[in-house]
Amino acid sequence: MDETTLPTVILGAGFTGLFATLHLCHRRYPHHIVLIDRAERFVFKPLLYELLSGEMTDTQVQPRYAELFECDSVTFVQDDIATIDLETRTVKLTSGLCYRYGNLVLGLGSVPTYFDILGAEAHTFAFRTGEDALALRRQLRDCLQRATQADVEQRQTLLTIAIVGAGPAGLEMAATLADLLPKWYDRLHGDPKDIRIVVLNRSHEILKDDINGHLREIVQTALQTRKVSVEIIQGVAVKAVLPDALKYEQNHEIKVLQTATVIWTAGNGLHPLVQQLAISDENRDRTGRLRVVPTLQLPDFPEVFVGGDCAVLEKPLPATAQVAYQQGAAIAHNLYAIAQGQPPKPATVALRGTLMKLGLGESVANLFDRVPITGRAGHLVRHGTYLELLPVYVHNFKATVGWLTDEIFQRPSRTSSKPLTSMRLLQRVGDVAAAIVVMSSGLLLWRAAQPTQFEQTLRSTQLPALLDRLQQKQG
Repeated sequence: MDETTLPTVILGAGFTGLFATLHLCHRRYPHHIVLIDRAERFVFKPLLYELLSGEMTDTQVQPRYAELFECDSVTFVQDDIATIDLETRTVKLTSGLCYRYGNLVLGLGSVPTYFDILGAEAHTFAFRTGEDALALRRQLRDCLQRATQADVEQRQTLLTIAIVGAGPAGLEMAATLADLLPKWYDRLHGDPKDIRIVVLNRSHEILKDDINGHLREIVQTALQTRKVSVEIIQGVAVKAVLPDALKYEQNHEIKVLQTATVIWTAGNGLHPLVQQLAISDENRDRTGRLRVVPTLQLPDFPEVFVGGDCAVLEKPLPATAQVAYQQGAAIAHNLYAIAQGQPPKPATVALRGTLMKLGLGESVANLFDRVPITGRAGHLVRHGTYLELLPVYVHNFKATVGWLTDEIFQRPSRTSSKPLTSMRLLQRVGDVAAAIVVMSSGLLLWRAAQPTQFEQTLRSTQLPALLDRLQQKQG
């Protein structure tokens, strides 16, 4: 087969791979695209906390890939990847399928790393997929239910939640559970004061060497003002995880924390397939990630593009969703340019600030790392921003309108069960305005690009009814 007619194969349908595919579809890329991932659904990982808490639905947080593509040039293959041969340009799958490629995109992401700690992989809960979120939800609800009929010692074990790692994932989890679990336990007529949320941190400060490090004080304050105060144990090394306990070392002393639930957020490792690639050590960093040139191509294999957690540039970038999806768009731009006989261009990634969930209905949105917006307003900006980034505009626009409706009309008040008055409605609308501002620029750009489809989408959502209801309330 002529190499010019070979498909472009994209491995991994996370932020890098999926956004590269969607941008290529939008540009009417002339080559066939084969997108391969082991999962059936795309997982918008920053919103997994909302799936755990029930603040958002399964279809909003992890839509099926089959529902995301309206492009005949894409074939989605749900399968595991067995081998990647860069010399022969061949990808083999565990099912026996084999694909030769003209161009390859590696967006495989990372995997959890457990540092060879005894029992860590077997007895902890990961939090990377929708299945992880739902499994953790079942575990927590089961522990709370059992605690209502347990003796004092067993109840303490069931109601102690340990979180290993004080990076953004661990702290967002702690803040979410510190609001969520008391709410659930109170419904079972338990005493929320018995719940204990413990974060174990190897460093002596939270968010160490993280892009969110400048938010340390805001996060610490938020953790102490939740429905259950979060404990942070610093300077510890986890030694073992047992079915009902966690052993750790602090100040050269071994200690035991009795707990039925350990959540692992302590670190990410290199994907095994990336480790196995025939790439020299000089073209890897110290963790094994692949060094790429500014155009995101491999130096020795320019037909291969790499983005997200697998790639490292001369100036390292944080392993965040905003980096991965921008790199996916840049890869798509360069693949299209090559197909048109034009040279690829260096990828440009703009860091637009950070977003962290700090409890139910509260977040910090640090826009462009200059303006931290906290509390309820931060929550609205975070939600609006993430919904705007959902991978297909028809999907995210409907999700956003549904969310705005819930926020304005359906969310129960925390302090009162009184009906929503005109004054309270106007206050709530004012809060939601922050999220609308965040969404508006992308909405207008998209409308300009696809006016007919926009009008169809507008009519298919609840937005007209939402505006009518607002006018009626204000009247």
